Amino acid sequence: MILGMDPGTPQCSRAGCREGASLSVVWRNPRIHTAERRKVWLACAEHAPYLHDFLASRGFPVAIRAGLTDGTDVDLPEAAA
Repeated sequence: MILGMDPGTPQCSRAGCREGASLSVVWRNPRIHTAERRKVWLACAEHAPYLHDFLASRGFPVAIRAGLTDGTDVDLPEAAA
């Protein structure tokens, strides 16, 4: 265990949240990432919309997927203009 966290249990990426993650927020920054690149934040059901909106408000293509994924199987929408 590192800093009181079990590395075998996925945890929500929202700051301060200790809930288990059941969703993947898949995104990329089009200014620095190629179209094939994917970043993934894990999320609990409560915080997935917050994380999605945080990224979308910056114009990043973002999608929420049930379960845990590395993002390679997710088609992202085009970035907002």
